[in-house]
Amino acid sequence: MTSDRITVETRVRAPVAQAWDAYTAPDRIRQWNFASDDWHCPAASVDLRAGGAFSWRMEAKDGSMGFDFAGTYTAVVREERIDTRFGDRQATILFVPEGDGTLVRVSFDPETEHSRDEQRGGWQAILDNFRRHVDGAPAG
Repeated sequence: MTSDRITVETRVRAPVAQAWDAYTAPDRIRQWNFASDDWHCPAASVDLRAGGAFSWRMEAKDGSMGFDFAGTYTAVVREERIDTRFGDRQATILFVPEGDGTLVRVSFDPETEHSRDEQRGGWQAILDNFRRHVDGAPAG
């Protein structure tokens, strides 16, 4: 499904090492991994190595719904690239040095339940929260 992938990206005002840490450390993931203010990420686990598992719990703050976004890391190149598999889908996260900051680009295989625009919007909103977290502004 690679050619059909959806790509979202953001630029953070931090060197790659700091962006990488914010993207991969469970305590940091819990601070930004949600698409809107009425959701949160109460739990995150990371075994950051090829073959290692990840699981990020995403829940509505009112408790009305939630799900685990979980899968396996298929490749990890420290401070450069992460490849994941979740179900029958895959994603690639790239960390590209850009001046005094870092470009973070996420490309993922779409699912069929939601439109491409809805998926792009949701993943971009999460990445925007990541940028606000790294840049020091409140998420959401």
